[in-house]
Amino acid sequence: MPATEAAILDALKSVIDPNTGKDFVSTKLVKNLQVSGGSVSFDVELGYPAKSQIEGLAHALTLAARGVPGVDAVTPRITSKVVAHAVQRGVQLLPNVKNIVAVASGKGGVGKSTTAVNLALALAAEGASVGVLDADIYGPSQPTMLGVEGRPDSADGKTMEPKENHGVQVMSIGFLVEPDNAMIWRGPMATQALDQLLRQTNWRDLDYLIVDMPPGTGDIALTLAQRVPLTGAVIVTTPQDIALIDAKRGVRMFEKVGVPILGLVENMAMHVCSNCGHVEHIFGADGGKQMAAEFKIDYLGAMPLSKNIRLQADSGAPTVVSEPDSEITSLYKAMARQVAVKIAQRSKDFSSKFPTITVSKNT
Repeated sequence: MPATEAAILDALKSVIDPNTGKDFVSTKLVKNLQVSGGSVSFDVELGYPAKSQIEGLAHALTLAARGVPGVDAVTPRITSKVVAHAVQRGVQLLPNVKNIVAVASGKGGVGKSTTAVNLALALAAEGASVGVLDADIYGPSQPTMLGVEGRPDSADGKTMEPKENHGVQVMSIGFLVEPDNAMIWRGPMATQALDQLLRQTNWRDLDYLIVDMPPGTGDIALTLAQRVPLTGAVIVTTPQDIALIDAKRGVRMFEKVGVPILGLVENMAMHVCSNCGHVEHIFGADGGKQMAAEFKIDYLGAMPLSKNIRLQADSGAPTVVSEPDSEITSLYKAMARQVAVKIAQRSKDFSSKFPTITVSKNT
């Protein structure tokens, strides 16, 4: 007796998406199911990039379908399609950029830029098209971390081409000023410069643009949070009480301007001695985890205080590209997937579906 579509769908329900905790059938991600004799084929379209998991998911789905009597051959086709999601009310989406994620901290020195660049590289490694905007005007570090220098090209004198390295597009004020020059700019000048960097860069079809925010909740950070079409924000902190107090202010700022918090990353959570393996919580233990629970936001994970993370970022090849198979890279990839999954579960942006209405005075 040949297998039925209903029996196959029922079998596929047993496979749970490790990222969402739900099966692919009830979430309507299984599409184009075709049964021909003993051969079965179907598509699964993920809303987030998960290149490193696709082989394992395909294997699990194949085993489930082959458990149905009468099924001999199974062909699952798993793809990722990232779409644009809703942003703050009244803020226009950027052309060629589907989702913008702010990586922010209440204070400097907590590893925000290192987290931003490794999250961007992790999303790219998982198959997404990714860009980085270095919005830390007074301390631009992404050119160094991504190993990019020189001025960006401009074909028309009005817009700029993003620089690129490690498969990630990047734009920074650091490309436009001398490395040793101090940025002696007042808030409005800095904000205007950032607005131009964001909107006059020819981003090329990005699934995600990661914005490395200036530290704190001052004029520039607040203006960016209001003006940039943000899908969500990631907060970076250390377990130290002083850092947590400032991180809480960062959370409140985004809440006030209607930007959802996608999660919290706890940096420098522990130090592991390279000689004896002793683990020491230099800045305190579980402060970030407790803060995430207090604010009811997702805890994306803890990163160790590691000399290698610092050395690799300083050398222009951050950990995700320097050591793609390392434990630290797998932590960054897990964080990046959580961020992407959280975005995929948010309401989609339908503004592009509506026609633009123009009113003219014709007499």
